[in-house]
Amino acid sequence: MRERTIAREIKYAGKIITVRVDKVELPDGRTASREVVEHPGAAAVLAVNKAKEAYFVRQFRKAVEKELLEIPAGKLEAGEEPHICAARELAEEVGMAAGDLRLLATFYSSPGFTAEKLYVYLATGLHPVSPSAEEDEFLEPVRLPLAEAVRMARTGEIVDAKTLIALLLAADLGLAT
Repeated sequence: MRERTIAREIKYAGKIITVRVDKVELPDGRTASREVVEHPGAAAVLAVNKAKEAYFVRQFRKAVEKELLEIPAGKLEAGEEPHICAARELAEEVGMAAGDLRLLATFYSSPGFTAEKLYVYLATGLHPVSPSAEEDEFLEPVRLPLAEAVRMARTGEIVDAKTLIALLLAADLGLAT
């Protein structure tokens, strides 16, 4: 079932992604092209306080031309461990730090065209720190009861994949009750 890469051409190299086209040999000997978006990966964090409230950010996402409600997240810097990225993004985006950070899931966002791997953490034992969003990030921190956020995930009010995964896993763990 493997495809062997015969040739590779970089079409675009940007600040966040690289787009390449691979010419591959298929298992039956024919050839095909595969468009691939390279991404360094990302970490996201579902932060839940003692009152069972979760922290989110509302931000405009140009790719879908709308505001989305999401858990704090960001791309991995070169050589950065995912848990360090998750802790950094939690502090930057919602001004919280975690006493405990636990990996909930690791997954590929859309393996049909990108190798982006996401690491989703659960943060508890929260305490406030000074938020420091990046210059070009315009975020609105939002705090909701976790049970309400899970309901929103189930009714389609939250549509971001990493946030859906985090919320539904938290519900499976019994955290939203």
